[in-house]
Amino acid sequence: MVVTASPTQRRQRRARDLHPGAWWIWALGLTAAASATTNPVVLVLVIAVACLVVASRRGDAPWARAFRFYLWFGAVIVVVRVLYRLVFGGGSVAGDTVLIHLPEVPLPDVISGIRLLGDVTSTAVLAGLYDGLRLAAVVICVGAANALANPKRLLASVPPALYEVGTALVVTMSVFPQLAESVQRVHRARRLRGEPGKGVGALRRLVVPVLEDALERSMTLAAGMDARGYGRAGTASVRARAVTGGFLLAGLFGLCVGTYAFLDQTAPRWLSWPVLAVGVGCAAIGFLRAGERVQRTRYRPDRWRSAELVTASCGLIAAVGMRIVDPVAAFPSLTTAPDVSIMALVAVLVAAVPAFATPEPRRAVR
Repeated sequence: MVVTASPTQRRQRRARDLHPGAWWIWALGLTAAASATTNPVVLVLVIAVACLVVASRRGDAPWARAFRFYLWFGAVIVVVRVLYRLVFGGGSVAGDTVLIHLPEVPLPDVISGIRLLGDVTSTAVLAGLYDGLRLAAVVICVGAANALANPKRLLASVPPALYEVGTALVVTMSVFPQLAESVQRVHRARRLRGEPGKGVGALRRLVVPVLEDALERSMTLAAGMDARGYGRAGTASVRARAVTGGFLLAGLFGLCVGTYAFLDQTAPRWLSWPVLAVGVGCAAIGFLRAGERVQRTRYRPDRWRSAELVTASCGLIAAVGMRIVDPVAAFPSLTTAPDVSIMALVAVLVAAVPAFATPEPRRAVR
């Protein structure tokens, strides 16, 4: 008797988690695309693409459920940015449309460049809206990376030379998802107990358990890092560590000087590419020597396959595509309707390909 697998079972067999580095490259590319424009249509499209990919390819891990908090945070950013423009960007100039007449608070001559209240114009509101949308899109793209990439697997993929720095970065990036998970767990427990969910008292009963849970997590993390020898010097001698540090400092100095000379057209040309190449070489030697001191093994290392390459490429295409968009379309005027560039739309829509061209993540069977 031949047993045929159901469609759900076949999808479960094909399901796998993508390399976390691919998701971060995709998210950073989308972030670069959002930071390269203030066009509200493009920014809303960037947010929509991030939401689509997260909804299609996030798993059921705790950090994946924290994405909606980034959405709320983005909405708060937009509101605060608009209010900031209304409070400190008041006053009208010729040609502006006054929406609300507010009295202007006189300020001393020392801070004459700052206006407090005053007439609320359409230009001020749109400027706050555009800036807020851009910052909100950047935050939401970073939140998408946190929701899609497994922070533990990301730490396992960090090169040995950057292991300790990578550990600190991964711990920092996972703080917000862990707080969101704690808030959800405490709120769910309070609802099961039938406690009221509104008022100052409810907020106090929510904050205290969340802070207590965060403290317990910190103590557990500190104990685990201490047991694994985090921050140990290893078997390297003082001289070897000094040589490694010298290579790293020389590489950093070369990168800084070479980059400055490359961007400054008045600087001597021998300070650009030659110094930049020497800096890259010194940094590479320093990383290799630093990696020799870190001895660690990897269980089932994540490999880059076609899906990872497609995901990372889509993010890079979005970033590069927005850089070649016409500045008039990328940064529209505040007095006319924003123009929509076909290049900008295509560049952002390419970033939505991972929602369909990548395998579904592994989920718990229920």
